[in-house]
Amino acid sequence: MSKSIRVASSLLSFAFLACQSLTAAEIFLEKPYLQLGDAPKLASSESLVLLWHTDNAPSEWSVEVRASKDAKWRAMQKPTSQVVSAPAGAPAFAGKDGAKKDSPATPAIEPHLVYRAHLTGLKPGTEFSYRVLNAGKQVFEATARARKSASQAQRFVLFGDCGQGTPAENAVAYQAYLAKPDFVFIPGDIVYGSGRISEYRTRFFPMYNADEASAANGAPLIRSIPFIAAPGNHDTALQNYKRYPDALAYFLYWDQPLNGPDVPANAEKVAHTLTGNVDAQAAFLAAGKPRYPKMANYSFDYGNAHWTVLDANVYMDWNNPALREWLNKDLAAAKNATWRFVAFHQPGFNSSKQHFAEQYMRLLSPIFEAHKVDVVFAGHVHNYQRSFPLTFVPKPQPDGAQIGPKGEVAGDWKLDKTFGTGATAKPNGVIYIVSGAGGAELYNPEQQTDPGSWQPFTDKFFSEVHSMSVVDIDGKVLRLKQISDTGKELDAFRISK
Repeated sequence: MSKSIRVASSLLSFAFLACQSLTAAEIFLEKPYLQLGDAPKLASSESLVLLWHTDNAPSEWSVEVRASKDAKWRAMQKPTSQVVSAPAGAPAFAGKDGAKKDSPATPAIEPHLVYRAHLTGLKPGTEFSYRVLNAGKQVFEATARARKSASQAQRFVLFGDCGQGTPAENAVAYQAYLAKPDFVFIPGDIVYGSGRISEYRTRFFPMYNADEASAANGAPLIRSIPFIAAPGNHDTALQNYKRYPDALAYFLYWDQPLNGPDVPANAEKVAHTLTGNVDAQAAFLAAGKPRYPKMANYSFDYGNAHWTVLDANVYMDWNNPALREWLNKDLAAAKNATWRFVAFHQPGFNSSKQHFAEQYMRLLSPIFEAHKVDVVFAGHVHNYQRSFPLTFVPKPQPDGAQIGPKGEVAGDWKLDKTFGTGATAKPNGVIYIVSGAGGAELYNPEQQTDPGSWQPFTDKFFSEVHSMSVVDIDGKVLRLKQISDTGKELDAFRISK
């Protein structure tokens, strides 16, 4: 062996040994976490996508899966990776009383790798283990559960407006961990305040992928169950590429179905439009393929339920014929599903003083009713609200417009108050849930004990504590419980079919 070959071999051996001595926190920028992936339909052989983040140094990664402790490990296909980076942001100028104050530029995000591994050959509803190997050495292991089939009971947890780095966020994460759900759904505002890479690193992953479970620190949730989400205004609508070139991380760090409407990336009023820093745009578009902008609207099946997930941000025009056609077709195709859910961020029916006028998603109510949607889930308003089952007929504003200047939508509703007294029969209308108390500062706590401030369509209103929705589905029975960040039951109802 030549001297140069011996030197190279020694360096490789040293690098290998050094890697093995590192902790998971040192190996990963973000430890492995699970996503549904581009798999909208149930399958006899299920799959999930496992993601993790590392620095930009190339390395030999592999993933293996086994069905039980006695089974042999199965090698998955080789993981793929994408480079993610963002240049520094420009300084901001703000001031009071006409005096301008310079705010420093946001730092650049150094190039790093986002790995994706497809976990395949999973038996529906069964628990399995996976492990991540670097240069043939195990560096991470966890257990997970495959997506449930239509004949299996399921439980999911839902909360929005969470990633603000608050003690309440950790407490809700811990309660979600104790509930042992099959998946977590976030109806928008995943991280505050601009959906940035830097915010995911400090206000999302540490809370939901913590190594230890506690009310103070969060829980190891996302490594064992998939998180699924809709984009909120703080995720995709408020980015300023000149100031925050690391915004729109939703399209970089999530992996969800790509069966949404076909719209061009910069089509006004039917998708998000990129503006600002050209270098940041180029880096984002390269890393966001093929998820941007398609992943903002999608649908998926879980168990015997069909979910339709919508982007409800103000840059979307849900009166656009192409968007409404996609929504109608998606819900029509789910006519045989036992349960039909729709989820988006900005609620159409809301009694809070905060965000009260943002009612534009009411325009889709007739479509939901025509396709027999059972429950519509939203966030945006940082509390919990439940409507009576209702039907709604929009009508024009006095000037003939469908939407008022602040987002108001006039119309007539009919309420099923018999169901509201505790009847277990199928409700006459759609139930609208606002579950936006996942961690961010609560809205309008003073209204909880002031029913006179609620709209007639509101049945329940809890705004004094953070909370989450826990939903159990077993065949033709659905039960929802609203659980506080200390484990107290705030509300409960049941639907039977």
